[in-house]
Amino acid sequence: MGVRDGVGGNPFDAFHPSVTFAYLACAIALCMGAFHPVCAGISFVGALACSFVTRGARPTVRSLGWSVPMACAIAIANPLFTSSGSTLLFHIGARAVYLEALAYGAVAGCVFAAMILWFSCYAACMDSERSLAVAGRALPVVSLMVSQVLRLAPQLVKRGRSILSVQEAMSAGAPSGIRAAGKARMRVTSVLMGWAMEDGLVRSDAMRARGFGATARRTSYRRYRMRARDAAFLAIALALAAASAALVAVACARFAFYPRLDMPALWWGYAPYASFVLAPAALYARERLAWRS
Repeated sequence: MGVRDGVGGNPFDAFHPSVTFAYLACAIALCMGAFHPVCAGISFVGALACSFVTRGARPTVRSLGWSVPMACAIAIANPLFTSSGSTLLFHIGARAVYLEALAYGAVAGCVFAAMILWFSCYAACMDSERSLAVAGRALPVVSLMVSQVLRLAPQLVKRGRSILSVQEAMSAGAPSGIRAAGKARMRVTSVLMGWAMEDGLVRSDAMRARGFGATARRTSYRRYRMRARDAAFLAIALALAAASAALVAVACARFAFYPRLDMPALWWGYAPYASFVLAPAALYARERLAWRS
């Protein structure tokens, strides 16, 4: 079980990969459909908590360092592109800025930041091995492509940084300028592409030598068994997701940004969605209490 900042492990490591995939897929789908101020806020808080317990504090803060400014930019930019609304705030030149347009942009930015965190949690919980375990037999080609992307994309970025560091160290005394910088970047790209193609040939030969594709049925290195705990959590998660989907749809149907912004009211229907998105944090807290007792 992986350790996150020395206080505990990823709560999804103890579950079957199908359970993890189903939960995160439902969380991402609900986040995309929950275009409502309260629902978007709940999704962001849940994604933030899930990121802390699955990825750790440092990667989460690093993600927030660019996703939150991007969300703020979306919120600020929306009133500049639409003049819809009835509550005038101020003018920027000839452009009127309305509260409704600003609120719509703020919710869009919140959904964007929550989506970034949910996908980051998916990448942290569903590595190549677990992805192959979920869809390796049903969708062998797609699962192989997804697992390769999850492995090779970070590797390509890491190798690019290594090549760039070596090139910068070798050309420390070289003349600087736009033209020289462009040539240096082209050299890095050329080396990186050559390295990647050579690595692809070596990987394909290694896969063939190890018997990849020799049998009609896909096998995996590790066998995952669905236990009673996995089935129970999956049933509870799917029930909460179904209830959340229905209640979020009702909340979105009752709420309107235009022409006048509605004020969200306190409603019990937000509780199932909050329980669903905060499930990883609850599992993490339960695990910590169990280890301390």
